[in-house]
Amino acid sequence: MKYYILVGEASGDLHGANLMKALLKEDPNAEIRFWGGDLMQEVGGRLVKHYKERAFMGFIEVLMNLRKILGMISFCKKDIAKFNPDVLILIDNSGFNLRIAKWAKQQGIRTNYYISPQVWASRAGRVKDIKRDVDEMFVILPFEKKFYKKYDYDVNFVGHPLIDGIAGRKQIDELSFRKEHNLGDKEIIALLPGSRKQEITKMLSVMLSLVGDFPNYQFVVGGAPSQATAFYQEIIGDKNVKLISNKTYDLLSISHAALVGSGTATLETALFKVPQVVCYKGSNISYQIAKRIITLEYISLVNLIMDREVVKELIQNDFTKENLKIELTEILEEKQREQLFLDYFDLEQKLGGKGASEKTAKLIVEGLIK
Repeated sequence: MKYYILVGEASGDLHGANLMKALLKEDPNAEIRFWGGDLMQEVGGRLVKHYKERAFMGFIEVLMNLRKILGMISFCKKDIAKFNPDVLILIDNSGFNLRIAKWAKQQGIRTNYYISPQVWASRAGRVKDIKRDVDEMFVILPFEKKFYKKYDYDVNFVGHPLIDGIAGRKQIDELSFRKEHNLGDKEIIALLPGSRKQEITKMLSVMLSLVGDFPNYQFVVGGAPSQATAFYQEIIGDKNVKLISNKTYDLLSISHAALVGSGTATLETALFKVPQVVCYKGSNISYQIAKRIITLEYISLVNLIMDREVVKELIQNDFTKENLKIELTEILEEKQREQLFLDYFDLEQKLGGKGASEKTAKLIVEGLIK
């Protein structure tokens, strides 16, 4: 069969790569064409565009790059039509992918969506369009199946692919890793400010302001694969902080605590059982718009899945050095850490265990041969 896969960011590249591996097991002769990243390219198939070319964050940034985005949408439609896939697989990235799904459905192309748009967070009216344009939806968060059921849309809960990614990774030797990156013997506090330039610029400097207040710890920035070392070094300056790029899982596996930008990284940090403070700061205009359309009580996946505050969230004006210092001090205390570990265990149980990529691939292929 011919598969066309659309991914728009680093986390989608990871999930897309695992899905491609699973598809090739189900359909060894699969022909795969995709928009994605380095991880997907390592699996095989044909890369059309790298996600780095369209990594825009926030309402203002999207508006400023609207002409470029519209050009990419037009090119994408032409490329899909030329390839003529048996199925179009859309992974997250709703702003781009839902537009493509609408067009594809009109062309008679089978549409599958893996990792649902966050319609449960804002603009639930989009469910009507999703029902119309998406033949099969595969969701990875336990509350999403119940949410869609309210709209008479039956979706498949397949579990969360991060569990597979973390369980299947090669374990590192901590002493060797510390030696390789000159980390010394101090406990590590990981700084994960996100993958986009806008969010890194807004948040990393505040995170770094704590370095002098915690001399008994080693602060390490987890660099995103999409950003150059020089970009981080400009922000880090002469602070006694290490930068380790493209090795977030290795870093988390030996970290004592973490300061984490909102997004998938909050869940990854929890699955590595690392106590964390969740941080978010966007442009003021983007934040004011988002605040008016997002209906959620929490922004981190950890708290959303557990439906209560498990990890502390510092959002926009609350994200200050003073507040961050208080919350970091809190998660370094033993009593707080013990409770977090128990909560993290419950979280993992809710996520449904291993095998998300395999379950999704099997359902996709079965849908094609019915």
